[in-house]
Amino acid sequence: MSRPVRRALVAIALLVAGSVAAAVPAQAQSTAPTLTNIRTGNNPGFDRVVLDLSAGHVPGTLSYQLTDELTADPSGEVVWLTGQYFVNVSVFAAAAHDQNGNPTYTGPQKFRTRNLSNVMAVAVTGDFESALTIGLGVRSRTAVNVFTLTSPNRVVIDVAH
Repeated sequence: MSRPVRRALVAIALLVAGSVAAAVPAQAQSTAPTLTNIRTGNNPGFDRVVLDLSAGHVPGTLSYQLTDELTADPSGEVVWLTGQYFVNVSVFAAAAHDQNGNPTYTGPQKFRTRNLSNVMAVAVTGDFESALTIGLGVRSRTAVNVFTLTSPNRVVIDVAH
């Protein structure tokens, strides 16, 4: 095979590979769920915060930690929120914006929850690199349970009274 033909084949292969590589992230992003709403409810024995998500795969990795203060992701700035203690919840492979950077959650970034017994306030504290973080201000350090539900997709945060 001559050198010009080999170069042309390599160039075509690189163009095809670049097109495929560019298409894969768009497909992966389109299946990542986005935050559409935050709901709260007072139940016997626990307060519930529900993060409604769009269709797509259900986030598989959730984490939470009880902390003395909340910080914004990625800036690290302190997030001022009503509460004696705080719960920081991270939802990986989820966002509060679409592929174009437009917000999918248009509600308040912080709000008080006067109808709940332990949870005093909720804040969206981060939406960065496929990690959505939510902060809760609580009256007392108690048990927390974080899990997902499907049909429709949502993340549930239960905080004991």
